[in-house]
Amino acid sequence: MAMAPSNEIETEIVIVGGGPVGMGLAIELGQRAIRSIVVERYRTPQPVPKGQNLTQRTMEHFYFWGAEGALRAARTIPREYGIGGMTAYGTLLSNYRYDWLQRELVRPFYFTDNERLPQYATEAVLRRRASELPAIQTFYGWVAEDVREEAAGTVVTIAEHDGDRRRRLNARYVVGCDGSHSLVREQAGISQTHSAHDRLMVLLVFCSAELNRLLARYPGKSFFSILHPDLEGYWKFFGRVDLEGTFFFHAPVPPGTRKDNFDFRKFLHEAAGAEFDVTFEYIGFWDLRIAIAERYRQGRIFIAGDAAHSHPPYGGYGINTGLEDAVNLGWKLAATLQGWGSERLLDSYDEERRPVFESTARDFIEKAINGDRAFLATYNPVRDREAFERKWEERETGAQSEVRSFEPNYEGSSVVWGPQGGRSNALGSHVFTARAGHHLAPQALSSRQNVFEDLGPGFTLLALDASAGTGGFEQAARGLSIPFKILHDSRAEGRERYEASLILVRPDQFVAWAANAAPADAATILGRAVGRINSS
Repeated sequence: MAMAPSNEIETEIVIVGGGPVGMGLAIELGQRAIRSIVVERYRTPQPVPKGQNLTQRTMEHFYFWGAEGALRAARTIPREYGIGGMTAYGTLLSNYRYDWLQRELVRPFYFTDNERLPQYATEAVLRRRASELPAIQTFYGWVAEDVREEAAGTVVTIAEHDGDRRRRLNARYVVGCDGSHSLVREQAGISQTHSAHDRLMVLLVFCSAELNRLLARYPGKSFFSILHPDLEGYWKFFGRVDLEGTFFFHAPVPPGTRKDNFDFRKFLHEAAGAEFDVTFEYIGFWDLRIAIAERYRQGRIFIAGDAAHSHPPYGGYGINTGLEDAVNLGWKLAATLQGWGSERLLDSYDEERRPVFESTARDFIEKAINGDRAFLATYNPVRDREAFERKWEERETGAQSEVRSFEPNYEGSSVVWGPQGGRSNALGSHVFTARAGHHLAPQALSSRQNVFEDLGPGFTLLALDASAGTGGFEQAARGLSIPFKILHDSRAEGRERYEASLILVRPDQFVAWAANAAPADAATILGRAVGRINSS
């Protein structure tokens, strides 16, 4: 076979963009021995503290990536300090406030605790973990210039960001994880649907010893949203970067605002309701909008994270949604490259993840903005204090309900055996019942290990007081070359809460099928789960 020119590299997957989503995807693939090349503009993570809140579900990914311990060690706020939030009315130091985004409410349904740290710290941990996997090659300080699909694969031309060198990367697939202004998405011809909010937003990173002292009255709180009538439903938002007095702040600003024509110090003081010392470290701007790609796949080209969807940083959904994209797409690409997946399985990435983001945007982000706008227009403590306070208490209960109802699921997917007429979305409920299309809840096994500690890298069949039918699954898995593991245990000591004797778990810890009796044809169950048998 002829040697490729020295400026050409052959691989299986090229990942454009080495932020958390791109690096997470590379690790997901690399642990499955799938070769990838990551192309990332910046040689080191950029010190802008965004994407701070990592959910319990996201931390399950870090557990399976072998990076959970390193990530927790990298946090900039001590572990014993709380990582919850607070909503205030009027100003940060207002007497009207309630706890917000209490993710500990759903902790029993996930294997790991949530976490909070700046995105650049998360990126550093992911880069270190990627460097330990021989299947991953990185080009830091390089950018993609051209992406195209050919008959048997894809070609990506990359250039040194601060130099003159060029390389040609040949791969089976390309994944664009290159942000909301994605070159990969643009060159693949994938359009976007926008929901513009006509708001210019500012991001400030600053230090203040006095604000640090003022916030001592709110122990255990790491981020603070402020509702004000003038904002019409949009937030002013303070977040801690550490406990030494470094903060970030974002809020709407008037159109045309620049670094040199606006008093940001006064703006912070008005938001807080007090004056304090300020030393700015960063001032940046972005347009507030919600955008979603019309599709997440075009032939051999995929998009994930902000390249596929973007939204205001409300509720901590962004980085978590992107990392779930990476896990969903990663195992499906690996399965297809290893020969036990299929084109239909790859299509299910869009089929599962796109509706979840549409629901997240509609049922949580847009709903929150519209709900806040209606509340601020109707209730005011100056006009009617009693009515305002009564409604304020109701909002605290509603904030708890929001956390409980955010449960992304794939009930409408063609590769899970979900309910008739099911739809994939972000609205759901947290229960221990094993439901097709939903995340598996953790349970202790008789061995005292958690089921999550014993799940295999492929499909796992959890058999609880069930031996009949397991042989059929084993035979079907061998016939389809699917990596497969059976966990036998009793249906007791909490495991009865699954309400199923046989539970088929996917590589991403979602349930593909669950029942109390062995199926007539296990090959059909497994075949549909990997897209080898049509769901119809």
